[in-house]
Amino acid sequence: MLRSHAMTVGQLARRTGVPIKALRTYEDLGFLSTLGRSESNYRLFGEEAVGCVQVVQGLRSLGLTLKAIQALATAHCEGPGELVEGLLQEYLPQALARVEAQISALQALRHRILEFQAACGSGAGADVGCRPSLWR
Repeated sequence: MLRSHAMTVGQLARRTGVPIKALRTYEDLGFLSTLGRSESNYRLFGEEAVGCVQVVQGLRSLGLTLKAIQALATAHCEGPGELVEGLLQEYLPQALARVEAQISALQALRHRILEFQAACGSGAGADVGCRPSLWR
């Protein structure tokens, strides 16, 4: 690839909307590889890095951890598609369980807020409705 088409980590961040710190983490985990360094000693990335970042971000949006994505990337490079599919069948239910736990926690928080709102807005006054026992 011609270096004229290469981009710095800052340019890659602007193109993908992903923070530089995250891109450095992706590079450390092996998701991105550099073309080398510029004369100013900046790491240079090729156009394929944009696609790699988009894949990682897509998997993150499904709730997969970076560790799971790293395992998927390794499996993709080393073996047949069945291995990747098997790992997805393992990781997606785990991601779903994390999302369901978050939903449950948010529903409990919503319930507490509604209780507090009802007690404080009941017109019974601060002495009765907004008692500190509700704050726990």
